[in-house]
Amino acid sequence: MDKKHRGLSRRSMLAGTAAGVIAPVVVSASAGSAPAAAAGMTRNITVYADYVPGSTRVGYGLEPGKPTIPGPLLECYEGDTLVIELVNNTDQRLSIHPHGVNYDTKSDGSPFNDSFNKPYETKTYTWKTRTAYQAANGFWMPGSAGYWHYHDHAFGGDHGTAGLMKGLYGGLIVRKRGDLLPSKQFTVVFTEMWINHQVAPNTPIFEANLGERVEFICIGHGNLMHTFHLHAHRWADTRTGMLTSATDNAPILDNKTLDPGNSFGFQVIAGDGVGPGAWMYHCHVQQHSDDGMSGVFLVRNADGGMPAGAQEAIDRFKGHQHTTTSTPNATGASAHHH
Repeated sequence: MDKKHRGLSRRSMLAGTAAGVIAPVVVSASAGSAPAAAAGMTRNITVYADYVPGSTRVGYGLEPGKPTIPGPLLECYEGDTLVIELVNNTDQRLSIHPHGVNYDTKSDGSPFNDSFNKPYETKTYTWKTRTAYQAANGFWMPGSAGYWHYHDHAFGGDHGTAGLMKGLYGGLIVRKRGDLLPSKQFTVVFTEMWINHQVAPNTPIFEANLGERVEFICIGHGNLMHTFHLHAHRWADTRTGMLTSATDNAPILDNKTLDPGNSFGFQVIAGDGVGPGAWMYHCHVQQHSDDGMSGVFLVRNADGGMPAGAQEAIDRFKGHQHTTTSTPNATGASAHHH
């Protein structure tokens, strides 16, 4: 493991004000709160759905012919509108359906509302967000801020099950203005027995330097119940994973249930209180861990160097015997082994 593998594990952005303009969210851990942005900004993003080269898997990407699994991490602030132009470069119908935001039936992204892309069709989906507001009865209605996700809802059937099994999913963050922004962001998707459509030892190695603010976006899909556990790091069970004050008594976690359709996110300071090293993340359903649902969070030294013992730990991880019962094959389906 050398320095060329460092950097953002997932493409993340706050979309720019003009179509095709993407501004990366990359700030130092000491940068403080998010920069001010105009309320009600419309952000235009073109997303391409393509076959992954060399397979029949399908993913979303920001460039034609370059899909990723998971797809790009999309971000905006409460009050913004995301206008998603989805270009279907496949020979199958598909869509893009979001969680946590507002949309009309034309942008539902499901056959139920006749909302999808036909093969090779380009279609626009509009997602709106809002801040919390006080209703006429005096109660407060929630805003859109949260760690959400998007996925196909039409490939191979009316619920998009085949699309999810092929890799058509990604993360969506709606922030409140003033939220702290991370230095690194990692999207972790548990689908069946896969992490980001891989099984150990080929699961992602997420990297950060000691002291960097790291954001995890965790998403569940498929038919199985999972939990997400991160070694040596913990977070508050709040919207952001952080406490709001010294008297905030929110539960503190290092393991959280991640059922299909669920999503959550949190921020940690890499190596805070424990130092640099190779730390494991995994599903804590024991059979799932045994079958390959584990990966590595590598916290490098502050200068980016490899900490003592970390490479040896990674080598041991790659040498572990995983009794894999379900691995993704080139078709995006499961191959069972006994």
